[in-house]
Amino acid sequence: MQAPSYPDDQIEAGRQLFSGSAEFIMGVVDLQGLPVADRVEVCFAGRSNVGKSSLINALTGRAKLARASTEPGRTRELNYFDIGEGRLYLVDLPGFGYAQVSKTQVAAWQKLIKSYLRGRPSLRRVFLLVDSRRGLMDTDHEIMDLLDGAAVTYQIVLTKIDKVPKPEVEKTAAEVSAKLRKRGAAHPVVLQTSSEKGWGIPELRAEIVAFLPPPGA
Repeated sequence: MQAPSYPDDQIEAGRQLFSGSAEFIMGVVDLQGLPVADRVEVCFAGRSNVGKSSLINALTGRAKLARASTEPGRTRELNYFDIGEGRLYLVDLPGFGYAQVSKTQVAAWQKLIKSYLRGRPSLRRVFLLVDSRRGLMDTDHEIMDLLDGAAVTYQIVLTKIDKVPKPEVEKTAAEVSAKLRKRGAAHPVVLQTSSEKGWGIPELRAEIVAFLPPPGA
């Protein structure tokens, strides 16, 4: 499967955006706590331990901006990061696959996430992270069903591709792409990344920066 290519100026714009300021703003536990929707917003979703925190850190070039943990469900809020001094909100959603928390807590998180996805006007895209070693799993299909129902555009990002031989990554990407054709809200391009090696990070930055108005506009 051919990896997407981006113009050099878009790659550079993405580099500049994410080489600027990046700050954790707040953790949101209910809709009343959401910040004003006054800028473009993208969010990252995925199963626990899929590598969300590592990817956010790789995007921003900051080792500890988002905290990674081996404990499932450690991210228990919608974590908001300000990128580029007010140009972008990047949102880290709670991981799916809550092995060590109560059913009541799981239900509360799911209600918050569903309400957020259905009612956030500034949300331009959800990046759904999928471990390239495992491919799409039941929890991924569940969140895709939710996103399709909410008419929120989402894009699959394969993670940890350095852990898998390239032919297997390409096979997984092709299989995922084929399944996305049946889903109305899915972006057709599957991105491939390795936070550890930096592979695919410039392309993901370029994908995100395309949502933003030019500086000063």
